[in-house]
Amino acid sequence: MQRKLVVNPSDAVPVWKQIEEGVRRLVATGAMPRGAPVPSVRELARDLRVNPATVAKAYQRLADGGVLKVKRGEGTFVEENPPMLKKSERRDTLREGAARYASLAVTLGAEREEAAEVFDVAWNEIGGNGGRP
Repeated sequence: MQRKLVVNPSDAVPVWKQIEEGVRRLVATGAMPRGAPVPSVRELARDLRVNPATVAKAYQRLADGGVLKVKRGEGTFVEENPPMLKKSERRDTLREGAARYASLAVTLGAEREEAAEVFDVAWNEIGGNGGRP
C-alpha cells in the first residue's frame, strides 16, 4: 500500500470498521489500484497490532461489498470491476456515512459551512468524480 492504513484503538469506531473505511479510502484514492494484491490478514494484523479476526471481518465485509476479491490459493485483491450499487442502496450507505460525519462535526462544535468546506477538500483530495467504488 502506498499510503499507510492506520487505526486508533481508543477511537469509538470499532477497529474492524476503521480498517474497512481505510481500505475503501485507499482504493478510492488509487493508493490501492484495482487488481492489486492486498496484505494478507496475518500481515495486516501484525502491522496494525490487532487480532487477525478483526482484519478478517473487515476483509469479509469488503469482499461482500465488492471492493475486494478473494482468489483461493492466490490471496486477496482489489476488485477490478466493482459492482454498482442500486441507487437506493447507495443513498442508504451515503446517508449513514453523512450522519456519522455530521455527528462528528456537531460534537466538535463545527459550523455547517466549515463541515461542508472540509468535506469538499476531502472530496477533491480523493478525486471524487462519481467514480467507483
